[in-house]
Amino acid sequence: MIRWLRRDGKAAPAKGGTGALLAPVAGLVAGIVLLIMAGGMFFYAQLYGPGPKLADNAAVKEVTFQRGTSVTAMSEALEKQGVIRSANLFRIVAKMRGHANRLRAGTYAFPAGDSLVDVLVRMETGKVVRNFVTIPEGKTSAQVVRLLMAQEHLTGEIETPPEGAILPETYEFQRGETREAVLDRMLDAGRKTLDDLWAKRAPDLPFKNKEEALIMASIVERETGLAAERPRVAAVFVNRLKQGVRLGSDPTVIYGVSRGEPLGRGLTRTELDTWSPWNTYQIDKLPVTPIANPGRAAIAATLNPAKTTDLYFVADGTGGHVFAATYEEHLANVAKWRQIESEVSRYSTPAVDSASAVASSPTSGDGAKTQAAIRLQGKSH
Repeated sequence: MIRWLRRDGKAAPAKGGTGALLAPVAGLVAGIVLLIMAGGMFFYAQLYGPGPKLADNAAVKEVTFQRGTSVTAMSEALEKQGVIRSANLFRIVAKMRGHANRLRAGTYAFPAGDSLVDVLVRMETGKVVRNFVTIPEGKTSAQVVRLLMAQEHLTGEIETPPEGAILPETYEFQRGETREAVLDRMLDAGRKTLDDLWAKRAPDLPFKNKEEALIMASIVERETGLAAERPRVAAVFVNRLKQGVRLGSDPTVIYGVSRGEPLGRGLTRTELDTWSPWNTYQIDKLPVTPIANPGRAAIAATLNPAKTTDLYFVADGTGGHVFAATYEEHLANVAKWRQIESEVSRYSTPAVDSASAVASSPTSGDGAKTQAAIRLQGKSH
């Protein structure tokens, strides 16, 4: 090796010596950098790149997680269903993001090609498939049970709850949830609604307790499907109850005959004259139980009825009713309804009704009017 002397007499380092030593180090560093970059690109692709193809080239894969499912069980289910490639990586990233214990339960619809981060974000924000069941106003508890049993995404059996205890409403549920849990929410909503509206009731109502008000509300619900009429229909029945006049409601007779199931025909004279604890043509008080599950509006109308002296109502031919305070006015309204019926009968086949010896009046609500005898003594609508 050639060494050069500086002016001070000291030897200078040989040129090229350090470079020769650093060359291998530089190569090693470059290799490490390349490996890191390659690893980073691979990791990025695993997180943000397209996910695996779904089986049968499906566009969406639905996966349901019950409440309390751990992140480990979730990740394994996602890998098994082909939504993600690695359950382990899913758990690691979930922990890195700080959401491992906050992934929400429910049913998710994962589109094909969703990245692992897409899947995580969907579960972190709870973008679940939403499921609803609607309970129409005026359905009986037995009919509500049938609606719940027909929901294929619910599980388990349920018993029929007391009549009138359910609040008709639209309820959201999770797939795999029990029918009992959904029914409990309906019953809780019914209790809360009745309690809230009872606290806001008008003074001097003829109800001993809120259960009697619920019975009356079920009759109001079944008598008319028009929201604007409910307070006035409620007033008719409240006025009758105060004056000791029989309510004379067709739906109460139907409930005694079929427990609220549609008859598919008009009421017969025999059915009207047959005593039952629900037949308000035969009893001088409220029925023994509600005859359906009334909605919030019907309960509110019953507890705050219109301020009228009306005691009667009959169909007006347009889907609503016409009201009267005196029996004479009522008879005039009935005559008008008879005229409408006669006009209609010219273009339709007349129904056979064993109660046809007396005038008839459609009084049942909920979209299906029935024919009932008008009591000339003033005991009907």
